[in-house]
Amino acid sequence: MTEEINVRDIINGTGFRFNKALGQNFITDKNLLAAIAADSGVGEEELVVEVGTGAGTLTRALAETARRVVSFEVDGSLAPVLELSLRGLDNVEVVFKDVLKLSDGEIEDILGGEAFRVAANLPYYITTPLIMRFLESELPVKSLAVMVQKEVADRLVASVGSADYSAVTLAVQMAGSARITRFVSRKMFYPAPNVDSAVVRIDIDRGKLASEDAPLVHKLVRSAFAMRRKTLANNLSQAFGMSKAEAADVIERAGFAPLIRGEALTLEDFVKLSHAMKA
Repeated sequence: MTEEINVRDIINGTGFRFNKALGQNFITDKNLLAAIAADSGVGEEELVVEVGTGAGTLTRALAETARRVVSFEVDGSLAPVLELSLRGLDNVEVVFKDVLKLSDGEIEDILGGEAFRVAANLPYYITTPLIMRFLESELPVKSLAVMVQKEVADRLVASVGSADYSAVTLAVQMAGSARITRFVSRKMFYPAPNVDSAVVRIDIDRGKLASEDAPLVHKLVRSAFAMRRKTLANNLSQAFGMSKAEAADVIERAGFAPLIRGEALTLEDFVKLSHAMKA
């Protein structure tokens, strides 16, 4: 076991100032941090990538289990805080770089090319871009366990036809499966944000669309939700440069009503639609 660290005292003692633009809200409750680390599914022989080191509280909890933790942080002013909050740990590497600006190759060079899991308490403004960065990459990522705004979590795990069901929901389904592992009150953060959060676990399955035309399925999903108030035929017509009659014909050949909307289709339905598009 590593030594007890009082992160609030460290933050106050180093004179660190929170940057609202970076969405910095840290978790200090050790039980919650241990639970989030467990949610990540990381084993003692595994590598875990953290995005947003923050004050190092989740980093420390992950290091208790993982063989190695590589944590990316964009705010260099946190270095003095992390020198103290992560002291005594020899399996943690903090990389002061923006993971969203790194190529797959650059990330693999840092990680040594091995498979990994992602765990993160994400700043809300980069939630979707960060999730999609890993889902749409060719990196050997096994899973993501991310703390996100509750309303974002609802979209990630939404059911077909619901108000939260969106292109993001389907993008997650195309890459794997998602579930909410726990809800987290805003009171558990320091400083407290204005919204509650949830931890979402996404398990990756790279072969899910292996036998399909994945780029076409992706394009169909994006186009179907481009304008939610319009019918699927209208959206397909715009995205694929076809007439509305041609779009309606494709939809009917796939087995759906001509006036159906995109939010009524499951991932399997979009696969059927891709087959009809190519027929």
